[in-house]
Amino acid sequence: MTKLILIAISAAIVNNVVLSQFLGICPFLGVSKKVETAAGMGGAVMFVITLASFVTGLIYKFILAPADIKYLQTIVFILVIAALVQFVEMFLKKFMESLYQSLGVFLPLITTNCAVLGVALNSVLNGYNLLETVVYGLATAIGFFIAIVIMASLREKIEYNDIPVPFQGSAIVLITAGLMSIAFFGFSGVI
Repeated sequence: MTKLILIAISAAIVNNVVLSQFLGICPFLGVSKKVETAAGMGGAVMFVITLASFVTGLIYKFILAPADIKYLQTIVFILVIAALVQFVEMFLKKFMESLYQSLGVFLPLITTNCAVLGVALNSVLNGYNLLETVVYGLATAIGFFIAIVIMASLREKIEYNDIPVPFQGSAIVLITAGLMSIAFFGFSGVI
């Protein structure tokens, strides 16, 4: 139980997938203009990462490892992630049309979001069992959600500030992301 808690805290906060490992930067910077949209993207990524970590963990443990075809893990994991993203896209289009429209092109980009693939590959690399893999995936997704929502709320506040011309637009967003990374880096001394 203690190991699961350490995995969860480490994945969500200390080794945050966006702010420490720099995976998933495209949706982090692209969809973080409004909190509602960022929360929707964070929820979609949370669902995909958690389910993908479970499914890829099953496939690795019961198919790839016993058959000694571990070298196919990246290709298989990408195919599983692509199928899951298609499922999420169809669900949002059917039941949450406004969120589907606001996410736009970034929703299909979850397929190529390296954070999703990174979780699956890191689970194998770290030698996690199935339960640890799911906890790691869920905690990583929560960390992504936290980072993207914080960034969106900061960007909404920055919009009303008087920022010098050279720092307006992408520059202030990257500076903000860097400061967030430094702040989350402070957690690395805790665990």
